[in-house]
Amino acid sequence: MTSVPLGIAAECETTFRYDVLDGLSQPLKTLPCKYLYDERGSRLFDQICELDEYYLTRAELELMQTHAASIADQVGSQAMLVEYGSGSSVKTRSLLDSIDDLVAYVPVDISKEHLLRTADALQSAYPEVDVRPVVADFTQPFELPQIARTPSHVAVYFPGSTIGNFTTVQAGELLRCMSSMVGPQGGLLIGIDLQKEIGVVEAAYNDAEGVTAEFNLNLLWRINAELDGNFDLDRFEHKAVYNEDENRVEISIRSLCDQDVLIGDREIRFHQGEEILTEYSHKYKIDGFAAFASQFGFSLHKYWTDRRDYFAVLHLVVV
Repeated sequence: MTSVPLGIAAECETTFRYDVLDGLSQPLKTLPCKYLYDERGSRLFDQICELDEYYLTRAELELMQTHAASIADQVGSQAMLVEYGSGSSVKTRSLLDSIDDLVAYVPVDISKEHLLRTADALQSAYPEVDVRPVVADFTQPFELPQIARTPSHVAVYFPGSTIGNFTTVQAGELLRCMSSMVGPQGGLLIGIDLQKEIGVVEAAYNDAEGVTAEFNLNLLWRINAELDGNFDLDRFEHKAVYNEDENRVEISIRSLCDQDVLIGDREIRFHQGEEILTEYSHKYKIDGFAAFASQFGFSLHKYWTDRRDYFAVLHLVVV
């Protein structure tokens, strides 16, 4: 495999420290969800995707496998496929199997070790495709790699309903950047989690085995390991509840007592019951999301759902 270009906003300790201290200094404490995905966090998320309660991955895989040929037709031949937040690229294989004469596959992820292992495996499995991983924070601008063949267009793939992790403003900025990247000749394949029974949704983020809780609390473990923190994880708990007014799951870490935590030489005060917001997971309706995306230059061209209408993949084009 060729050398790996580092995205211009690749994660570094200085940025991590700044974001952590800034977020925990706010009246309503928060931490960016992108920092959940270090190497250990990425492995835990892979475990979450296998859980009985976590319907999202199964619904999306079913959809991708059932409609692979139709989705590949929309991507078109001789494309450069750029996947945002690629993770283990499990769902991507159906596209790599189906897209005609794919020029290059560019997985983009913030977790370097996890990304490179996955990219190596995919290059071995698909030797005819130029696999060019980019280590980057995809919420910030990054450069596409140079490849041997010139693609006819760029197609962005954003699976897993990751768009739902962002606020409306953040999601809009990301869509604006994607619109600029693909241009009028390309398109965006994006996964969205659809609105459904609240009990089904909440169970997906509060699994009986506690893997989601471990994934969420891993962020405190990471701060301890990388930023000289002294969080006592036994004094915090995972919390995930559905906000019906906003149509989203709100995921946080809750302090079980009054306590002071050190991060380096910086002291952070927590009151009993105080929460650190770590992630949103918005749930959508197809027409509502299409109307939102239209504000940033996209038009809904086609969509697919699983058999229970739990999940959808939309193909959006620039107008």
